[in-house]
Amino acid sequence: MSGSNPFDPRLFTEDAISAETKGINDLIIDAMKELPEWWDIGVATFREQRARGEGAFPLAPKSPRAREIEIDGKGTKVKLRIIAPEGSPRGVYLHIHGGGWVLGGADQQDPMLERIADRAGLACVSVEYRLAPENPYPAGPDDCEAAAVWLAKNAKAEFGTDALVIGGESAGGHLSAVTLLRMRDRHGFTGFRGANLVFGAFDMSMTPSQRAFGDERLILRTIDIEKFGEAFLPPHIDRRDPDVSPLYARLHDMPPALFSIGTRDALIDDSLFMHARWIAAGNKAELAIYPGGAHGFIAFPGALAAAANERIDEFLKNAVA
Repeated sequence: MSGSNPFDPRLFTEDAISAETKGINDLIIDAMKELPEWWDIGVATFREQRARGEGAFPLAPKSPRAREIEIDGKGTKVKLRIIAPEGSPRGVYLHIHGGGWVLGGADQQDPMLERIADRAGLACVSVEYRLAPENPYPAGPDDCEAAAVWLAKNAKAEFGTDALVIGGESAGGHLSAVTLLRMRDRHGFTGFRGANLVFGAFDMSMTPSQRAFGDERLILRTIDIEKFGEAFLPPHIDRRDPDVSPLYARLHDMPPALFSIGTRDALIDDSLFMHARWIAAGNKAELAIYPGGAHGFIAFPGALAAAANERIDEFLKNAVA
């Protein structure tokens, strides 16, 4: 979908969007138009509705292959959900789920992690990090850091391999970048071999595309980004602190990264800007742009999601080769 020149202007035109993708976007907008706002009905009620598959996202069945363990975090226990391939894994994928730091859970994307386990040969370890607004920053990042520290020390004994990759979607992409920076700066660890950063949010002070997206309910609107940010970040926090907005960090000694983003995503600037800064810091990075892809598009059926997921699987597989 992205070709040799990811900045080909044709990728951003209306003509580049397939009829199938346009139809999927229309269905998403229709499914969300009557959906209540989580800040109106309460986050607990909204989480329950989402867990039942209400709203735009397809309900993800729970994997019978999954197992859960608990590790020590910073003053708390952190649950890890593990889905492994048959036989010996080729590596370990530390996965961090999305949901605006407010929604989602480690058990809500089992089919995706099964796919990665089987296609890339990775043991997938998804973090059940604490959610805002009950547990605002730095609780979530602290839990993800604890998971990364545990894997750096225990992956070989637990999975038979210490080939580590990291990644996530949306807020999970943000937390993956924050975790990489914390591991480098706090623990002197730069052993992750790849970063799968899928429509991540990297600037909590809001990029132009975040501000300009408007009110169209195509998964993520400007007001959603604002409300998620308010829930996650206490008012006194500097939104351009690198631990909050990794776009503003010194990005040296980062692993090769794949940035995946759709052109109908409010977070498109985040991936465009972060990809450029990643490379400018001397790291390897790929940018995959998908015409018409909405925020979260890889969760919906269709050729666009299939292409993106295939590229993600190949990236992760090659990262541990």
